[in-house]
Amino acid sequence: MRLVTYNIHKGIGGRDRRYRLDRIIEVIAELDADLVCLQEVDRDVHRSRYDHQPRLLAKALGSIASLDQLVMPRGDGGYGNLILSRWPFHQAEQFSIRKGVRKPRGAQIVTVETSEGRLVLAHGHLGLNERERHWQIDRLLTHSGMAEALTLPTIVAGDSNDWRNSLHHQALARHGFTQVTAPMSRFRSFPAYLPMASLDKVFVRGPIAVDHATVVRTRMARRASDHLPVAVDFRLLPEETR
Repeated sequence: MRLVTYNIHKGIGGRDRRYRLDRIIEVIAELDADLVCLQEVDRDVHRSRYDHQPRLLAKALGSIASLDQLVMPRGDGGYGNLILSRWPFHQAEQFSIRKGVRKPRGAQIVTVETSEGRLVLAHGHLGLNERERHWQIDRLLTHSGMAEALTLPTIVAGDSNDWRNSLHHQALARHGFTQVTAPMSRFRSFPAYLPMASLDKVFVRGPIAVDHATVVRTRMARRASDHLPVAVDFRLLPEETR
C-alpha cells in the first residue's frame, strides 16, 4: 500500500506562481497512492478560479472516500485539509487544533477499511511556532477520535512545519511512534525547487512494516507546488505476527 502526504499550496506553483491544479493531479496520479493526505486545498476562492478543489481532486483521482476540512475561511470559501482514499472509512472525525489567537489549524482522524485490515490515519497541518506544534500534536494524539488507534496500526502524516525535528523526540516518541521520514537529510521537501527543510513527515505505530519512503523529486513535482510530496510504501502485518 502507498500513502502520500503533500502540501499542494492551493495548486499554485512555487516559482512561477501560476494556478494549475492539473499539475497537482498529474503528480499525485503518477504516484498511484491508496491514501493521500493534502494540505492547503482551496475551495471557492478567487486565486484558484473558484474551483472546489476537494471535489475536483476526488473525482480526478477516483477516490472511494474523502474527508474535506475547511480550516481557514476566506469569504464564501477558504482552504484546509483533505484525505482521499481508495477504501471506505469506518469512522471519520475532524477538529480544530488552533492554539489561542494563532492562525487556525485543523486535524483529521479516519479509520480506513484497507485491503489488509483496519488502519487509523491521523492528518494535520501544524503551526509555525515550536511550542504551538507540541501543543497541537498532543491535542491530536489525545483526542477521543484516536481511541481506536490504541489497538490498530496507526499513521500520523502531514505538514509538520517541524524544521528542527523536535516532535519526533518528544510528543510522538512518548506515544510510541517511530518516524519514517528520517534522517532529515534524506527527506528535505521544502521549498520544492531547492529543498532545504524536512517539513512533510510520516510517523507509524503498531504492526506496520514500512518498505520504502521517499521525497518525490520529479520535474513536475518541483513545479506544481512549493512543497514536494512524500510517498511511503507499507504493509499491515498479519494478526499472527502482532
